[in-house]
Amino acid sequence: MTPFSLVAAAVDPAVAIDALELAMLTDIDPELDGARLFSPLDRGEFLLMPSGTPRLAGVKVLTVPSGPPQPGYPKIQGVYVLFDAHTLQPIAVLDGAELTLARTSAMTAMVLKHLLAASRATGEWMPGPSSLVVFGSGPQALRHIEALRTVAELSHVTVVGRRAEPVHALVERCRASGLPASAGTPREVAGADIVVCTTSSTVPVFDGALVQPHALVAAVGSHGLDAREIDATLVLRSDIVVEGRASAMRESGDLIPARSAAEWAEHPLTNAAELVRGEFVRRPGHPALYTGVGMSWQDLVVAEAAYLRSLAAV
Repeated sequence: MTPFSLVAAAVDPAVAIDALELAMLTDIDPELDGARLFSPLDRGEFLLMPSGTPRLAGVKVLTVPSGPPQPGYPKIQGVYVLFDAHTLQPIAVLDGAELTLARTSAMTAMVLKHLLAASRATGEWMPGPSSLVVFGSGPQALRHIEALRTVAELSHVTVVGRRAEPVHALVERCRASGLPASAGTPREVAGADIVVCTTSSTVPVFDGALVQPHALVAAVGSHGLDAREIDATLVLRSDIVVEGRASAMRESGDLIPARSAAEWAEHPLTNAAELVRGEFVRRPGHPALYTGVGMSWQDLVVAEAAYLRSLAAV
């Protein structure tokens, strides 16, 4: 086996976005991806995410603490093991936490790229730079800003977080890269073109009534029925895209509370593959919302891209 300490050394946001987009157009049906597996631990849980294609198979094994991580340790730790689908031989081990950062931010950027295209097609989006509000100041927030810059021209980033020090650090990193940025409050959503939530919140982080009718919102920071970054007001206002309908209805604490099961059956969700194929049409005067819980096929697609690029570089 060949170990990879960092996926980032082999695959940048643009490569990951292209790999996810191609997968949506070719051999990935998000509705066929298996459910994630959870196994309890004394201080948290194992999260197991297996997936496979005719070429490769893989499984991500992560540990997630039930509360704040131990000092000096990240919230998510683990590995990804990549296998040859024909021989079932393990062929690579990747950093699971880094892979999670890479694929989550790339998936959000890929979806927003196509939401922007759908918005322009209906006249909901005017040409020019876009303002971005990011909730959260950790690694996912940074990686989302970096990934979004590959698909949209950003005029300004507002960072909203609970602790001043990491918020200030992220603002400074944006400024150092040439992107205007500042700290802000949840009310900044009222002036934003794009809103991205990367928190582990259990309650909505802003008032959904503030979101502009043309705006794009992504809530991707947490999973599980007890986690919520957005409120029912925004859900009921919005045109919605999810990674997969089945996974959303199993795990999305952002969506499920907003409607009864019968009501959700009457409001079918668009999945990412349908969006990429151009089957999503925005309604004028309604925000577009993407919410994701993370799916195993995304890890496999980005892990394969990293593996192949690393082989080519040898």
